[in-house]
Amino acid sequence: MASVRVLLAEDDDGVAGALTEALYEHGHLPTRVRRGEDVLARHRQADLLLLDLGLPDLDGLEVLRKLRAVSGLPVVVLTARGDERSVVRGLRLGADDYLVKPVRLAELLARIEAVTRRAATPTAPTAAAPRTARAGDVEVDLDARRVTVGGAEVRLTTKEFAVLAALAGRAGTAVSRQQLMDEVWGDAYLAVSRSLDVHLTQLRAKLGRPEVLTTIRGFGYRFGG
Repeated sequence: MASVRVLLAEDDDGVAGALTEALYEHGHLPTRVRRGEDVLARHRQADLLLLDLGLPDLDGLEVLRKLRAVSGLPVVVLTARGDERSVVRGLRLGADDYLVKPVRLAELLARIEAVTRRAATPTAPTAAAPRTARAGDVEVDLDARRVTVGGAEVRLTTKEFAVLAALAGRAGTAVSRQQLMDEVWGDAYLAVSRSLDVHLTQLRAKLGRPEVLTTIRGFGYRFGG
């Protein structure tokens, strides 16, 4: 099996040390974090998350809920919490597997392999997503990173274009604030919400077409549609 970048969320130093050593020995690349905030800040650097539920800052199920709002990262819950309610909640919130401590190393490695294999399995081919989005006379060329309004090019900063591209790439679909912050700032939890507001205000001013970027009250934004 190929190396897997494993983000290990575990606050117990003894357990974390044993797991880290075992993962290294079997060819994987573990990174250990202690807090839920660290998971949400660093999930993009991993291929799989091993998640303990008893974290000191956030309950692991809350971490899982927040993560699933922005990422499909494979998650294996590894916890002492084995009651049926926790297991059911974990799976319903999007865990790919749920293991109760203590767990045999061979079983853990097999579960990691199974989950990453499922995540890597190609889905049925679909039509290529359009790389140019339009709303009225606003056109966003996602490949050329070029924006025109009424045929005239509009100059955007890197972050402004990133925000617009995240919305235009899903034209007609509502995108949550959390998704936008995660994609543009690379952080599911710690991104500063005010930064998004400022960039959206600047975008609307530069485009001169306020109706193109619709605010979905209490949720997020939509490009066109």
